[in-house]
Amino acid sequence: MSIEQGATPDGGSPDVPSLSEESRNYLKDIAREAVADYVKGSVPQSLTYDDPILKNPWGVFVTLKINGNLRGCIGNIVSDRAIPETVIDMAVKSASMDPRFPPIGPAELENLDIDISILGPLSEVKDHSEIVIGVHGLVIEQGGRRGLLLPQVAVEHNLNVTKFIEQTCVKAGLPPDAWKQGARILKFAAEFF
Repeated sequence: MSIEQGATPDGGSPDVPSLSEESRNYLKDIAREAVADYVKGSVPQSLTYDDPILKNPWGVFVTLKINGNLRGCIGNIVSDRAIPETVIDMAVKSASMDPRFPPIGPAELENLDIDISILGPLSEVKDHSEIVIGVHGLVIEQGGRRGLLLPQVAVEHNLNVTKFIEQTCVKAGLPPDAWKQGARILKFAAEFF
């Protein structure tokens, strides 16, 4: 992902403290191990880490791709556990519980790519000009429905702010113009790697 307006030089966001390259690699490694453990029916590994930032209970999304194609994506907006524990949980759920796909099988492990998004806090959007493509993800809420799109979705699909809001409405199962009809818009920053 290229650096967009509002992003820090290392790809992070001013609203999400940046993880070191070592911590990013650690999280990707434990996500990969968690998926492999799930597929093989093994017991998950124990966790050890030194980076104090990893102790934060931030929201996490884990996206699995095979040969560039989406194969699973599950996450949570907030967590009550440390980042590594949440990464493991979301990696296993992405591999096994995404209703759009069958569970990951052993033959797929070799070609598995893993993307992780660490989410910052939610804040309500008062004016859509507050949304920065490539920096903010969105949550739309209305009538008990909720949809979320990560910041990289807008970049990958070349969406402008209006289209990004509309697609988040659709993800929530709402009409594309629900944001003009009182749906609540929330934004968040995310560190994506």
